[in-house]
Amino acid sequence: MEFEKARFNMVENQIRANRVTDPVVLEAMGKLPRELFVPKTLRGIAYVDEDLPLDDGRYLMEPMVLARMIQAAAVRETDVVLDVGCATGYSSAVLAGMASTVVGLEQDEDLATRATRTLTDLGIDNAVVVTGPLPDGYARQAPYDVILIGGAVPAVPDHLRRQLADGGRLVAVVGDGGWDSKVTVVERHGDAYGQRVLYDAATPVLPGFEKDEVFVF
Repeated sequence: MEFEKARFNMVENQIRANRVTDPVVLEAMGKLPRELFVPKTLRGIAYVDEDLPLDDGRYLMEPMVLARMIQAAAVRETDVVLDVGCATGYSSAVLAGMASTVVGLEQDEDLATRATRTLTDLGIDNAVVVTGPLPDGYARQAPYDVILIGGAVPAVPDHLRRQLADGGRLVAVVGDGGWDSKVTVVERHGDAYGQRVLYDAATPVLPGFEKDEVFVF
């Protein structure tokens, strides 16, 4: 019951209070036991409004930032989603409550194993976790209606945006992880790409994305 109360407070005081109005996002995050996606030693603070450390410098993204990114992606129930840097699988589980199919991509095999186990334990059968370098995406299942990059990146690699379907949306925090980083939406229309910068957000940097992978319009 304490976790249920903390989850309710997270949705009402962190997420809804920060301009997240999509009822599907609110419902998905209001139902999901976030405490199961963090180390046991951190379960007591699973619902705080900050990034939570996992292993090897990885983090579970702050709930408010994640919620606003998912809302910006405008996920539909028929969408196929690629979740880049899914870590322990929390973001993939949230997305699985909104989309048709979710592919969680994780390069840390231990985190991927934990994510798969937790998703299975929760009976979430429309999300699968695969392993591989995060900047490469997962072309085998492309194209995707939505690509979510679960951390800050200096730039969006060209080959990753090409894994979007026509009309697809990619959402990422572009920058060095500080407060001058920007939540950015990339949209594909045929062979053309558009970009919208939404707001500032600080979130830890994902490994493997190099600064020379520049997104040029």
